[in-house]
Amino acid sequence: MWESEILIVERILLALVLGGIIGWEREKERKAAGLRTNMLVSLGAAAFIMVGLFSFPKSDSVARLAANIITGIGFLGAGAIIARGVSVKGLTTSAALWVSAAVGLACGIGQYFLAIFSAVVVFLVLRFGALEKKTIR
Repeated sequence: MWESEILIVERILLALVLGGIIGWEREKERKAAGLRTNMLVSLGAAAFIMVGLFSFPKSDSVARLAANIITGIGFLGAGAIIARGVSVKGLTTSAALWVSAAVGLACGIGQYFLAIFSAVVVFLVLRFGALEKKTIR
C-alpha cells in the first residue's frame, strides 16, 4: 500500500472510532442520533477535509471546506432538535453531532491529539453531565 493510502486509512478509521465513542454514549441514552450517525458525521468530515487537503494542497479550499462542513452539520443538528411548547429537546444530541464533525475534521487534517482529547472530553461531558441534572434539582 502507498504511504498516502495508509494515511487515509488511519485518519478515516480514527474518525470512525472517535465518532463511535461519542455516538455510543448517545445510543446508550436512546437518543435519535446515536452510534451510526455520529460515526458517519465524523467519517464524512474527515473524508471531505482530506479531499481538500490532497486535491488542493496549496489553496484556501481546505478552509472553505471546513467552514462549509461546520455549516452543513448545523443543518443536520437542527433536525435533531424538537420544540414542544416551551420545552426543547435534542440540543445536546445536536451539539454532539457538531462536535463529532469537529473531531472528524481534526482526524482528517492529522491533528490526532486534538481529535482524541476532544472525543474523550465530549464523552465525559455527555456521560457525567447528567449528574448535574440530578444534583441541581
